[in-house]
Amino acid sequence: MKQPVSQTEFAGLQLVKRGKVRDMYDLGEHLLMVATDRISAFDVVMTEPIPDKGIILTQISLFWFELMKPVVANHVVSSNVDDYPKSCRPYAQALKGRSLLVKKAAPLPIECVARGYISGSGWNSYKTSGEVCGIKLPAGLKESDRLPETIFTPATKEEVGIHDINIDFEETQKRIGRESAERVRDLTLRIYQKGAAFAETKGIIIADTKFEFGLVGDQLILIDELLTPDSSRFWPKASYTPGGPQQSYDKQYMRDYLVSTRWNKTPPPPSLPEEVIRNTRLKYLEALKQLSGNSHGL
Repeated sequence: MKQPVSQTEFAGLQLVKRGKVRDMYDLGEHLLMVATDRISAFDVVMTEPIPDKGIILTQISLFWFELMKPVVANHVVSSNVDDYPKSCRPYAQALKGRSLLVKKAAPLPIECVARGYISGSGWNSYKTSGEVCGIKLPAGLKESDRLPETIFTPATKEEVGIHDINIDFEETQKRIGRESAERVRDLTLRIYQKGAAFAETKGIIIADTKFEFGLVGDQLILIDELLTPDSSRFWPKASYTPGGPQQSYDKQYMRDYLVSTRWNKTPPPPSLPEEVIRNTRLKYLEALKQLSGNSHGL
């Protein structure tokens, strides 16, 4: 286990953004995207990091980016620190395994969410209205049920600390145009279905996930992360039982602990006990091992 990285400070490199997890640096032609060990829940970043989490997320994303190349291009230029500009050399050890050199893209202002199972905010919406993002679902579904078909349920992309808002397809078209909306919907469903089918062969159910797309000129590409335990619900296939919440390889375990503290989901967050930090790390690492067969020495 490596020393956790809560945030990066690279003198001489231009920091342009700190997200919930990633620190972004402008290197001129490209961006440097560094996955820290920060972890968020309910759109609030926790005080304590999860050791190795940034490395695990980066390696899972790289695995999926490669697998999805026949479906859609992505923003990765290189994950090999030796390929990075000379200005990054002093920080090679800190960057190894947790960073990507990526293309500069104009991000679309929506989160593209695919759901194959009914859970989370989708379940809450269904209980209230029988719908998710304007899509009418069959009556009588139980929590965590598999849906008759995968659905596209986009959301707004809000700043850190503000909850994303689920929107319907009509609102999506207003925000990004009809052609773009149809294109990202179709790609979102294709990527999810391919990823979910592969993961199931490895004993993992991907219940839902979110993608981000950006434009490089006229080319639509995948950006940010891909099918990780931060952006998806990963359930062990062996223990899957509809009718309630599921065991998970993602941060739902940590969310459940936070709910038990009766925290009001606004900053500051409660402290995470050592046991919760340790078990959360193990869940992320297990997801990497199950999917890729490689623990990358962690």
